[in-house]
Amino acid sequence: MTRDEMLQNVRTALGRSAGQPCTEPPAVRLLIPEVSVEERIQKFSTALDALAGHAFRAHSPDEAREYAVQLLAGKTAIASNAPLLRELGITGIDGVRSGVYERDELRGLCATADIGISGADYALADTGSLVMLSSQEEARLVSLLPPLHLAFVSKDRILTGLDELFTLLPIPAEKTSSMVLITGPSRTADIEQILIRGVHGPGEVHVVVV
Repeated sequence: MTRDEMLQNVRTALGRSAGQPCTEPPAVRLLIPEVSVEERIQKFSTALDALAGHAFRAHSPDEAREYAVQLLAGKTAIASNAPLLRELGITGIDGVRSGVYERDELRGLCATADIGISGADYALADTGSLVMLSSQEEARLVSLLPPLHLAFVSKDRILTGLDELFTLLPIPAEKTSSMVLITGPSRTADIEQILIRGVHGPGEVHVVVV
């Protein structure tokens, strides 16, 4: 069968003819359910816990900071320069390093730290996902290289799902060079379907909703 014959068979199956212009694509349909903030927090926490992640609701900056202090006991950490971390006092905790570093220095710090601490631009309630936009304040290495990732997100940044995210960021590339969705600890499985965590990223993820 020649190329032209094959294409003609495809056109016939689709009810089209050669040279026929394509129809306009349907309008984008984004559905955003009406969900209260408390429901979003509960749904996000349930989804993250189901993925072997750890969600914690902090009702005050002090509670958020205390959670970090307990998690950091005896460990080293590298923190991003997210404004939320400074507001909560996370960067002032003993053992937490933060600041502006050259790429190689930052890579070395992330490779040797026990915990990477970051903010999260958004969280998705339906999947328990974190939305991370790469920037000067939020380097990707902090959330990807250390074996444990501790993220902080404001409750008003919890979205219902991808539809709501893309109403806020219809073209992510105009805002960031990289948008990463983190859904629970890193996991991979081989051909025998043996699940292993922590191969391609942190094996443990903690999220504090403030």
